[in-house]
Amino acid sequence: MAFVVQRPKLNLAEKLYLPAVLGGLLLTIRHFFKGAAGRNVTMQYPEVKWDDHLPEWYRGAPTLVADEWGRERCVSCQLCEFICPPRAITITPEEIPNSDPWAKVEKRPKEFEIDMIRCIYCGLCEEVCPEQAIYLRKDYSITGYTRAEMKHDKAKLYELGGVKAGVVNKWNEKK
Repeated sequence: MAFVVQRPKLNLAEKLYLPAVLGGLLLTIRHFFKGAAGRNVTMQYPEVKWDDHLPEWYRGAPTLVADEWGRERCVSCQLCEFICPPRAITITPEEIPNSDPWAKVEKRPKEFEIDMIRCIYCGLCEEVCPEQAIYLRKDYSITGYTRAEMKHDKAKLYELGGVKAGVVNKWNEKK
């Protein structure tokens, strides 16, 4: 069964939209005088940034981190690649040669690439990583002049990520 909604009858001022126009004009004038009084409502972006006001749960761009001794934390398990919804992560694993002092671990990433244009900053890659090798940094201004600059390779990811201290499962002798 359909319900019929009775629309209210509009008077002449409401038909001309005069109260709505005047209300918007008054709001604009009020904001003008607030700004003239020294209270800014706009952040001047390049000079003033949100860095101090970012919440602790903010998810920024993903990066790779190394341990205190400069070793790679990533074991090329490819879980981050498989869970990435937009398929922004590409990993090419390689075996670690037996002559390497850290040959205890089977694999390391030969190539690790994140396409920042495709990344949706969901944080799934950070959550699924068993070695805490990938972290989301608090950065929101990721720019580049070309699409190629927006594809971060392994060297760029380690440069941006830096060093993360703490226990690394893959280097643990008891494991």
